[in-house]
Amino acid sequence: MFFLMSFAIATVLAVVLHGTTRRFVRNRLRYVDAVHRGLAPWAAGGAVFLLGSVLVPFLPLVGLGTALTAGVAVGSGVAAGARDIKRGTAPIVYGP
Repeated sequence: MFFLMSFAIATVLAVVLHGTTRRFVRNRLRYVDAVHRGLAPWAAGGAVFLLGSVLVPFLPLVGLGTALTAGVAVGSGVAAGARDIKRGTAPIVYGP
């Protein structure tokens, strides 16, 4: 039961973080040159992983796997948002 709850939390967190990060990069960071570099998704994902790994001892249902999932979701969201900007497409991701 504990595993299923933590897996559900990690899955929902990953979907929400990916969509939110993608929309933020596409709408707010459109003219920031650093987002278009190859290091940006790695830096953002690593920062989220480090923040999540610091919070692991204080949250009962969150483990290092959840922190890693959050880091991967943010990194892929940054990469997808930058790709949307380069292609000139603006898909709807979780709202307007």
